[in-house]
Amino acid sequence: MVEPIVHQIFEPKTSTWQYIVADPKTKNAVVIDSVLDYDPTKNLISSESADNLLSVIAKEGYAILFVLETHVHADHLTAGKYLQNKLATIQGKKPQIGIGKRITSVQERFAGKYGISKAEWDGAFDRYFDDDENFTIGELEGKALHLPGHTPDHLGYQIGSNVFCGDSLFNTDVGSARCDFPGGDANALYNSVQKLLSLPENYRIYTGHDYPPGGDSGRKDPVPYMTVGDQLEQNKHLKKGTTEEQFVSWRKERDSGLAPPRLIHQSLQFNIRAGELPSATTGGDRLLHLPLKVEGVAW
Repeated sequence: MVEPIVHQIFEPKTSTWQYIVADPKTKNAVVIDSVLDYDPTKNLISSESADNLLSVIAKEGYAILFVLETHVHADHLTAGKYLQNKLATIQGKKPQIGIGKRITSVQERFAGKYGISKAEWDGAFDRYFDDDENFTIGELEGKALHLPGHTPDHLGYQIGSNVFCGDSLFNTDVGSARCDFPGGDANALYNSVQKLLSLPENYRIYTGHDYPPGGDSGRKDPVPYMTVGDQLEQNKHLKKGTTEEQFVSWRKERDSGLAPPRLIHQSLQFNIRAGELPSATTGGDRLLHLPLKVEGVAW
């Protein structure tokens, strides 16, 4: 089995791991879960993080075939369309933006919530992966794994002996992702994790985020992966012997007290478009909608 070169690039403002995964022989590669920078105090999008990915790609001489998403993220904006357009110019060929086939139901749900026309999200992605669909990156073999729970459409990407699992599983001292978003399901997440932990113990599980616990005895630096064996022995929510009932009970109790992610409204509207900018108004502005809550006031 051919093993990839993996570049792991941490984006600290949203605690997101971004990955460039490359075939060492052909230099074909993919980008997984890219970040476009966003400053909510200025409503300003910028591309420092994405340009850093482009610098690594240029330095290594990679040809990017896919810009892959594990799911529609609720905590950061994707750089999918930005990278696609930049790479089309650099490479002379546009990489495909890929995601799981169930994305359309997620797009419909959030388009309705935020008043986004179908024309702005329909066909936003180029490749809609089926469950367990195989794909190639040069001489590398990849597989799209359906890992629902955090979201219903969630995918992981198995490439060689590595799985890029998005928000399906976090590092052992962080545990697991929330399941309270629309379509989330703690039982489904438990079963998805069992799929991951049934892989050989030397396989690496690359996570989508890391939140080091810190403190006097805690880990302070972000880590991109732990092995299946590490997770089985040490994961504080899902280690070997944890029953589905135990996990679901704990996860539901925990989720009931969590605040929404800071960038949830901006991220969802942007990401169901695969990172395409909203259409301009007649005045030339591009708008994202924020829900207005009214408390104790009646008209």
